[in-house]
Amino acid sequence: MNIQLLNKIAKVGLNELGDRYNVGEDVQNPDGIMVRSAAMHDMEFGSELKAIARAGAGVNNIPIDRCSEAGVVVFNTPGANANGVKELAICALLLAARDVVGGIEWAKTLTEDVAKQVEKGKSKFAGTELQGKTLGVISLGAIGGLIANVAIHLGMKVIGCDPFLSVEAAWNLNHRVTRAATYDEIFEQADYITLHVPATKDTKNMVCTENIAKMKDGVKIINLARADLVSAADLKVAMEAGKVSAYVTDFPTEEVLAIPGVVAIPHLGASTEESEDNCAVMAARELDDYLTNGNIKNSVNYPNVEMPHSGAARICVLHANVPAVITGITTALSNEGLNIENMTNKSKGENAYTMVDLSSVPSEHAVATISAVDGVRKVRVI
Repeated sequence: MNIQLLNKIAKVGLNELGDRYNVGEDVQNPDGIMVRSAAMHDMEFGSELKAIARAGAGVNNIPIDRCSEAGVVVFNTPGANANGVKELAICALLLAARDVVGGIEWAKTLTEDVAKQVEKGKSKFAGTELQGKTLGVISLGAIGGLIANVAIHLGMKVIGCDPFLSVEAAWNLNHRVTRAATYDEIFEQADYITLHVPATKDTKNMVCTENIAKMKDGVKIINLARADLVSAADLKVAMEAGKVSAYVTDFPTEEVLAIPGVVAIPHLGASTEESEDNCAVMAARELDDYLTNGNIKNSVNYPNVEMPHSGAARICVLHANVPAVITGITTALSNEGLNIENMTNKSKGENAYTMVDLSSVPSEHAVATISAVDGVRKVRVI
């Protein structure tokens, strides 16, 4: 099968694919695509495309809805870069607490009697310590949970809010992290706020005039998640008024860079050798397991489904989550005299996935009959 690379992918990840695939940037008619940041919204997808693996967490560069309609599974790599982002977040907290950046730039201007000038001028860059301050963590997933735990050990009080917190993530949290029922509780109580939610229509501009008004005077905001979470226009007004005393972001934009006092990092959160390797390996393994076995893990548009392989062949059906699809699948197989060895079905929102292991290989007619069932998007046989 063919795997097209839209960005440079770490070699350790490509090694996971071995010689079972034809892998490269110039590959045509790909069965799978591996991508990092390349924009895919204007790309044309061939009928052979089965999956896209994003070596990273965010999938804003991928047309998810169009992929779902075409029966293309989109994977990401949650947690693979979590440690790298966590470490940068701790750095961001310190940059927000103390004007290290301003002090460094000022020090570069000194040319004579430097020691004397340093002692005389350093007070302009004095800051505060993290110990004893309250950190509000918005989303306690793979990254937010790690930051919350480290902040506890730095002597901070930590309050976190995550309406979708998994049991596994909850188990990994330090018992001293206080749970907030709403984001408003964080806005009202935190001296520092760090954002770790994806960019969606519900989270866009969550830091806006209305919510900033609920925050403490002099609040410091860390945004290593996505630029769209913060309204640049509202932030500018708040920083000029002193309501927000510091903003550290990993997503520079023209509007944000024009605001005095903003510390903008050039999207370095996952830019470590370790993070890039981890993301590449996870993405390659997800892609390989799906293309080889039909198993889905860490998909953003289709449900996680895994089933031990039994029988002579496996039919994988990606379809809309609507009534009668499964009946259509089983009827088509029964009419062909095919015995079902094992079967599983799961759904995720409007999308669903059915895997069926058969005692013999289905005919082209059986596959065509299943493909014609209303709601079916893509059918393949392994």
